[in-house]
Amino acid sequence: MRALLLLTVLLLPLAACERLGIADPAKEQAIRDEEGKAIGGACRQSGRALEDCFTLNPNANKASVFNGWKDMNDYMMQNKIETVKPEFPVPGMLNPKRRVSAGGESDPAAEQSTSAEDEADKRAAARAARKRRALSNR
Repeated sequence: MRALLLLTVLLLPLAACERLGIADPAKEQAIRDEEGKAIGGACRQSGRALEDCFTLNPNANKASVFNGWKDMNDYMMQNKIETVKPEFPVPGMLNPKRRVSAGGESDPAAEQSTSAEDEADKRAAARAARKRRALSNR
């Protein structure tokens, strides 16, 4: 009887093995799938093309992003919901240094951006990053 009690006491802490830091691949894959679906749904709701969503989120699972985008598209069409334009600019897309014309040639006027425009873009990107950090800390 004592041996059974001792064994129970010793094995009880192992009942919460998630706390040991042992990774569960099935749980991690499910989390990545759900994150991808959320990313795809958010891209669709903001009116972004699927390819843009893939470009902006290179580490996301493309199949999950597509499923989220498609589900949100179906939902928005069914309920006649309009797209919501993003409030925060995407860093790097604010002021492209080099624009390509329809003929594949670079536009020299677009390449000559002033330092004032660059500073404005940096300030906008910094504001967007601060807002994202403030929202994620809630």
